[in-house]
Amino acid sequence: MQFASVRVVTADVARLVAFYERVLGVSATWATEHFAELRTAGATLAIAGTAPVPMFAPGSARPADNHSAIVEFLVDDVDRLHKELADVLTDVVNGPATMPWGNRSLLFRDPDGNLVNFFSR
Repeated sequence: MQFASVRVVTADVARLVAFYERVLGVSATWATEHFAELRTAGATLAIAGTAPVPMFAPGSARPADNHSAIVEFLVDDVDRLHKELADVLTDVVNGPATMPWGNRSLLFRDPDGNLVNFFSR
């Protein structure tokens, strides 16, 4: 078995892809107007629209309804990214902070409300 990606379902694929292109600094690869992937060195983040959801199972995924997962990215400098992305990160949950286990972390929400954590060790 091989890990392929984390997929986020959204009602506005173009908006969410543009957000992640900006915060991750990578360009998306578009398969269709309803699906794009952002590949980083460690993982792939897939962004999908709602149109394909019924092909899996009707109602199996709902956009902007995540209350349990956090998408995490290991970064070189949390504080620098926080400053560089200040115009994009409109919903910062916890500004740069050192966690009790030693990681430096920046927790924010994407435009759909999904939690994202940028951290460094």
